[in-house]
Amino acid sequence: MATVKPFQGIRPKKELAQKVASRPYDVLNSEEAKQEAGDNKLSFYHIIKPEIDLPDDVDHYSEEVYLKAKSNLNSFIKEGTLFQESEDCYYVYAQTFWGKTQYGLVGVAAVDDYLKDIVKKHELTRPDKEEDRKNIIRYTDCQLEPVFFSYPDNKTIDSIVNEVIKNEPEYDFTADDGIAHQLWVIDDKTSIKTIEDTFKNEVPFTYVADGHHRTAAAAHVGEERKKQNGSHAGNEEYNYFLAVHFPASQLTIIDYNRVVQDLNDLSKEGFVEKIKANFEIVKVSEEELKPATVHQFSMYLDGKWYLMNANEGTFNDEDPIDSLDVTVLSKYILEPVLDIKDLRKSKRIDFVGGIRGLGELKKRVDSGEMAVAFALFPVSMQQLINIADAGEIMPPKTTWFEPKLRSGLILHSIE
Repeated sequence: MATVKPFQGIRPKKELAQKVASRPYDVLNSEEAKQEAGDNKLSFYHIIKPEIDLPDDVDHYSEEVYLKAKSNLNSFIKEGTLFQESEDCYYVYAQTFWGKTQYGLVGVAAVDDYLKDIVKKHELTRPDKEEDRKNIIRYTDCQLEPVFFSYPDNKTIDSIVNEVIKNEPEYDFTADDGIAHQLWVIDDKTSIKTIEDTFKNEVPFTYVADGHHRTAAAAHVGEERKKQNGSHAGNEEYNYFLAVHFPASQLTIIDYNRVVQDLNDLSKEGFVEKIKANFEIVKVSEEELKPATVHQFSMYLDGKWYLMNANEGTFNDEDPIDSLDVTVLSKYILEPVLDIKDLRKSKRIDFVGGIRGLGELKKRVDSGEMAVAFALFPVSMQQLINIADAGEIMPPKTTWFEPKLRSGLILHSIE
C-alpha cells in the first residue's frame, strides 16, 4: 500500500505566490526562462534555471550553476519570500483550464515505495537528465519542484478535498497562459490522519504521470543520504519526495505527435502507396483532419491532410503495448517505410505536443523543415495504468499531460 505523508512545506508568502510561481524547468530553454523572468527578481526561474543569472556561456551542468541555485534559494528564504511551515501539512492544489478543474493532493511519497514498485513507472529515464536533477537536490538539500502522480479514485480522500475547497484558498491566481491555480492548506489533525491512513490502507499503488527524471533523482539521492547517515532511522526527510497526487479520473492526456524530416528517398506517391498496405485512407483534404478515435491517424503531406484507419491485424488490443497507436505507427510506417528504428536516437524525427495544435504540424512541413507529420489519438489514462501495472515501458514521447504544475508554490526540504 502507498505511503503519502504530510510535511512542513516551504512556500511563498500569500501575496507573493503569483510573482514567484513559474513554469517547470523542462518546458522552456534558458533564454526563454530569462525572458519570462524579466526584471522579476522573485521569479522561481532564478532557482530552477539559475544559469539566467550567470554569463551566457556558462556550462548549464557545472558546479557554478548548482551553487547559484543554492545561493538564490537561501536568499529567497533569508529575505522572507519563502517560509517553512511550523507543522506537517497536506495541501490541495487545483488547476482550472479548458472549462474543467482538477484537484491534486500535495504530500511526500516514500523512496521505499519507488524502489519496491508501489510507485509505478511507465517511462525510461536518461542518465544525463537524471544526474542533473540529482545535483540540483544535492546542492540545495531541497526538492524544488513536485512530480505529477495519479492514484485510483478514492471516496474518502475526495470527501476531505471537497470540504477543504469550500474554504478560501491560500493562493488564487491566473497565470499568463490563462490557467488558474489555487492552493489550500490542510492543517487539521483529524483530516491529516485520515488521509495518511487511507493511502496506507486503501491505495495499493500510485502512478508517475509526469516527472520520471525528478522522481528517480529524488529516490536515488534519498538512497545516497541513507548510506551516508550512520544513524539512519527511516523517518528522515530524505526518505520522501514531493508529489502532487491527482485522482485518475480527473486527468487529461493529450496527443503527442510526430514530424519526420524526409521520406527515406521515396517519392510522395511511392510513400503513400507503401502506407496503403497497412492503413485505409478514408479522406483527403486541404482542411485539418484530426483523429477521432483510437487506431485512427492523420497525416500531413505536400499540403494535404490524410485521415487513415489502421487495418485489422496491425494492433492487438489485448496487449498493453501493441494496442498503442504510437506502436502501430512505429511498426508499420516509421520503421519499415521511413527507416526510423530508434526514436530516442534518430535525428530525423521530432515530437510535437498536442497543446500546439495541428497548425504546428502543418507549419513545420510547409516551411520545408519537415517532410511529413503524423497526428495521433491521445493515450487514455487506463492505457497508462495497464502498462505500468504490467511492468512495461511506454515508447518514447507517448503521453503529454496538461496543464503542467506550477513550480515554486511548494518545496520540500530533505534536511
